[in-house]
Amino acid sequence: MKCNICPNGCDIKEGLTGLCRARTCSRGEIVSLNYGEITSLALDPIEKKPLARFYPGTRILSLGSWGCNLDCPWCQNDSISRGPAEHITVSPEDIVGKAIELKDRGNIGIAYTYNEPGICPEFIADTSTLAHAEGLKNVMVTNGMITREAHESFIDYIDAYNIDLKTSSAEKYRSIRGNLQAVQETIQRASEKAHVEVTALVVPGFNDTEDEIRAIAGFIADIDKDIPLHVSRFHPAGRMMDTPPTDVRLVYHFAELAREYLTYVYTGNC
Repeated sequence: MKCNICPNGCDIKEGLTGLCRARTCSRGEIVSLNYGEITSLALDPIEKKPLARFYPGTRILSLGSWGCNLDCPWCQNDSISRGPAEHITVSPEDIVGKAIELKDRGNIGIAYTYNEPGICPEFIADTSTLAHAEGLKNVMVTNGMITREAHESFIDYIDAYNIDLKTSSAEKYRSIRGNLQAVQETIQRASEKAHVEVTALVVPGFNDTEDEIRAIAGFIADIDKDIPLHVSRFHPAGRMMDTPPTDVRLVYHFAELAREYLTYVYTGNC
């Protein structure tokens, strides 16, 4: 059976999994393996998502599962993105109840983050619907690799996104099992419904050129020059532990170049 959750469109045989390792074919139907399986749970500052212009100074209950539909060698959450990991199993009601309990600590809602949340749209749809009914905000931190069909199952309940735009090159996206056009379409679609901020991680040897940052900033500006961009510094992680961190001066330089196109540009991990 062909999975229609993300642009990879994995053709999954009975009992096996797709690239994300979190969806399988069971009795001729594509189903989630990680629904409600939470590996990470924390009350984070909203700025850590990163969101700079969405309820600054507040906190948000952040949760993640396991699995991812990209293959980035620099992944900072490699231990949970590559497949099943130690977890607890919760229901959407459990999460919404916890979010409500944390309101007195500055919590404004729920952030779906850490691994790639879009590979389990069923959990996002179920949880975000309940959260909105309780007056909570929903935030999605995502690589943007999701089909329109899957995205539309919960798009009306997401209040803010941070979306990674990893490169302006379709070829480089393919090298990490991604699809540039699909990610760009997700950014466009999300911006029509919610607050959107974009992150560009500057990875040595992958996207660390002026042409890249200009193309990324130009694409965002064509949608809305007021969409914030976070130009972020790479630190050794995943399968790139031997690669030195991005030169701080380069991050600041790229931020200045991006400001030629965009109103709000921030630097991160510096």
